[in-house]
Amino acid sequence: MLHSQSHIGIIGSGAMGSGIAQVAATAGHRVSLYDIQTEALKKAEQALAASLNKLKEKQKLSEADCVSIKANTHFVNDIKTLSDCDLVIEAVVENLDIKKSIFKELENYLNPGAILASNTSSLSITSIASACKNSERVLGIHFFNPATLMQLVEIIPGLATAPEHTESAKQILNAWGKTTVVAKDTPGFIVNRVARPFYSEALRIFEEGIADMPTIDATMKENGFKMGPFELMDLIGHDVNYVVTETVWKQFYFDPKFKPALSQKRLLEAGFLGKKSGRGFYDYSENALKPQASTDSGLKKQVFERILAMLINEAADTLYLSVASKEDIDMAMTKGVNYPKGLLKWADEWGVDAVYKTLSNLRDFYEEDRYRVCPLIKTLKNTGASFY
Repeated sequence: MLHSQSHIGIIGSGAMGSGIAQVAATAGHRVSLYDIQTEALKKAEQALAASLNKLKEKQKLSEADCVSIKANTHFVNDIKTLSDCDLVIEAVVENLDIKKSIFKELENYLNPGAILASNTSSLSITSIASACKNSERVLGIHFFNPATLMQLVEIIPGLATAPEHTESAKQILNAWGKTTVVAKDTPGFIVNRVARPFYSEALRIFEEGIADMPTIDATMKENGFKMGPFELMDLIGHDVNYVVTETVWKQFYFDPKFKPALSQKRLLEAGFLGKKSGRGFYDYSENALKPQASTDSGLKKQVFERILAMLINEAADTLYLSVASKEDIDMAMTKGVNYPKGLLKWADEWGVDAVYKTLSNLRDFYEEDRYRVCPLIKTLKNTGASFY
């Protein structure tokens, strides 16, 4: 069982791995941050110092806290150093073969009771665990970036994961001050699955010429979202956002609901990755003109209801297929991607009838399987019931 004195290992010293290490060290654990590249470890150590200094300046941490967190964090380039860890979280590149090879090697050094976790955002935990002789101790622990600030963590047991390890991971993460949700091992888990229409339906509306990017972005922000879909895709980076969309689509056997957009693929091909490259859907150069949104309220209503209906439909499907509980689905979307409301509660407020009508109209007009209505929404409409 994991506890406050557990030794925590982190594999991968990039932004995510370093962030997770800081969270665990702040909670008082001895943490070993492993990376094969010495230069990467030096950068991670510098990044930790800079992060702690900012928190000290904001009076969120004392000098003593900073000293303690630094003392708790060890930067190592020998994987055998992790041999006495009670929990190891892998946070390397999203490549199944690389993750499997790491887990296969790591298992040779760890004690039998140690838990192995992957921070993957969309790959199969069951597949990663298959590389291990003792696959019952492998699970997914998916943090959101930046790990130090984002409260949500998805816990994903694989097909072979022992229930006690899932519960142990949940307890330790709750002790770290995180909000945990449990998801079935399906593509995208909760957040990266349910959030797909926020991007894909906005892209479809744009590609059809119904509304331009600034109008779509403004519409969603006016309805409580922190950022519009095009702004958010540019911030995340198309090398990340597009790849997650394509991965989920492929893993769901090319379900048209998750089909990627050519307009985003072309940006990736051109190297226009978003803010980090200076250009994505928008131009981020110093003298670039900022495009203006339409003030057409009817158009904005159409855009908003179409995207919201598709988001609710995916949340309903996630519940219908027992991926997670309704409470965890709504919690994941509010805490993981800062949605203004849980989507299933939002459906009840808007009215299940209105959601059904919006989706049915889209299905009738386009005659596409992309717009099929979740059976649970049909059932609720027919019975007059609600999600809550």
